[in-house]
Amino acid sequence: MAAIGRNHGTAMATTLLQKLTGFSNFGSSTRSLSGAVSSEVITSHTAKWMQDTSKKSPMELINEVPPIKVEGRIVACEGDTNPALGHPIEFICLDLEAPAVCKYCGLRYVQDHHHH
Repeated sequence: MAAIGRNHGTAMATTLLQKLTGFSNFGSSTRSLSGAVSSEVITSHTAKWMQDTSKKSPMELINEVPPIKVEGRIVACEGDTNPALGHPIEFICLDLEAPAVCKYCGLRYVQDHHHH
């Protein structure tokens, strides 16, 4: 019974994608949508974004954020205080002296070694 529901859901998703993208042949698998958006569109969008030197790149912006000091040895990074804007939780160990970097968002964390 679950397979029937899944197949029906897949068919509905395929129909919706066809209507939204105008692309009618998704092949046997709807998991890969690489053919739905042409590489030409992606390339031109990226080239246009890279030409605008007045804006900083995402890496430049995240590097401007100073490392976040944490009291414990482990920090749980979610990327944002709003879960809808964040990423999956990554638990980061802070045993090293160098700042630890979140693999999802690039935020840096260091252990705060203050003594009372």
